[in-house]
Amino acid sequence: MKLFGFLNLRGISGQIAALVIVSIAALHLIITAGFWLHRPDQPDPSFDRGHGQLASAVQLLGAAPASERPRLSGDVARAFPQLGLQILPPGLTPEAREPEGNLRGLQRRLGRDYRIFPLPPDGDVRKIGVALPDGAMVSANVMPDQHRPPFLGGPWMMTLLFAVISVTLLGLWAARALTAPLSSFAKAAESFSLNGAAAPLPERGPEEIRSVARALNRMRARITGLIDDRTKMLAAISHDLRTPITRMRLRSEFIEDETHRSRMLDDLDQMRAMLESVLSFLRNDRRLESMTLADVASTLQLITDQFGDMGRKVAYDGPAHAMATVRPDDLHRSVTNLVENAVRFGAEAVIRLRVSGDQITIDVEDDGPGISDAQKQIMLEPFVRGDDARNMDEAAGFGLGLSIANAIVLAHGGTLSLHDRQPRGLVVRIQLPVHQQSVAA
Repeated sequence: MKLFGFLNLRGISGQIAALVIVSIAALHLIITAGFWLHRPDQPDPSFDRGHGQLASAVQLLGAAPASERPRLSGDVARAFPQLGLQILPPGLTPEAREPEGNLRGLQRRLGRDYRIFPLPPDGDVRKIGVALPDGAMVSANVMPDQHRPPFLGGPWMMTLLFAVISVTLLGLWAARALTAPLSSFAKAAESFSLNGAAAPLPERGPEEIRSVARALNRMRARITGLIDDRTKMLAAISHDLRTPITRMRLRSEFIEDETHRSRMLDDLDQMRAMLESVLSFLRNDRRLESMTLADVASTLQLITDQFGDMGRKVAYDGPAHAMATVRPDDLHRSVTNLVENAVRFGAEAVIRLRVSGDQITIDVEDDGPGISDAQKQIMLEPFVRGDDARNMDEAAGFGLGLSIANAIVLAHGGTLSLHDRQPRGLVVRIQLPVHQQSVAA
C-alpha cells in the first residue's frame, strides 16, 4: 500500500511517518474541539445577559416620555431587582470620562446618545449613572466581572494536557509494537539450538521485520539441514569403517611377530575410540534430554563412587541433597568427563558442590600440572589438548572431554570456566541456573 506515492505503510519508516502524521492530526483535532467547546475568544454568556438586560431597561426609559419614566422604572425594578435601576434627581453633573473594563461593552450597546459615569459605591455594590438622551439620569448596579479563564488555563489547559498524554501513550505503544519483534529475534538467537525444539520466529510486523524473520527461519532451516546431513554422513562413515577395522583386527591376529601384532591392535583400538569420540561430540547437541527436577548432589556422589570402584582417589564435598532442574544424564556425562581428565593428569580429584539462591556451582579440582592462562580459553575448543597429552594414545584422549562438557553446560544455560588451584592443579567450575531448588544438608 502506498501513501502519496512514496510512503510505504508496510515498512518501518512508513509506519513511523504515519504515526507522526496521525498523532499531529489527533492533537490538532483535540485542540480544535476544545477550542470550539470552550470558545475563549467570546465573552461569557452570563455576562452578556446581565448587561443586555441593563442596556434594554435604560433604552426603554430613554425612549419613554418623562411622565411615564417613574412607572416604568418601578416595573423594571420589580422585574429585575438585581439591576437596582433608579431615576436620579435633576441637577447632578456627571463626571466626563471614558468607561473602563466591562463598561465599554455596555457603552457600545447603549450607543452614543447615552453616557455612562461612575457613582459612589453602595457598600460592596458598584453603582453607575447613565445620562439619557434628553439629559435625565438613572442609576444602576454594575454586574460583577465574569470573564472566562485565560486561554491557557482551566478547561483549555486540561484539554491540552489530555492531548499531550494521549499522543505520548500512543507513541510509546507504537514504539513497543515496532520493537517487540526485534526483542523476540534476540531471544531466538540466544535460545537457538539444533535439536529443533525452538519454534520458528513469527513473521509479523512491518515488512522489514517480516523479511528478517523469514530470512532467520530459512537460515535456521539450512543450518539444521547441514548439521543433519553432516551427522548422517559421519554415521554412515562410522558404520562403513567398523567392518574394515574388524577385518583388519582379525587379520592382525595372524601376525607372528608379537610386537607388530600388539602395535597393530593398539592402532585399531585407537581408531575405533577416536571415531566413537568424534561421533559422540558431533551428536551431543542433537540428543538433548528434557529438563527435569533431579538431585544434583546424588548424581555427583554416584560419580564419586564409580571412580572409587575403579581405584581412583575421588572425593565429594557438598550437601547431601540439592534439587535443581537439569538434564540428569547430560550433567552426569559432563562431570564424568571432567573427573576423567582430573584423575588422568593428577593423583586425586575433589568434586565440590555449592548452592546459592539462584544457581549451583560444581567445582572439579585436581592436583595435576594445571593449565597456563594463555591456554585456558583454547582448551575448551574441540581436539585441543594440553602439553602433557600430545601423544596420540587412547589413554591421553583426543581433546574432546572439555568440549563435550562445555557444550552440555551451555545447553543448560550455564558457564564452564577454568581456574588455578593453590598450590597447584586445576579447578574446572560449572555454574548452572537453578529454576526449582530445595536443599537439605
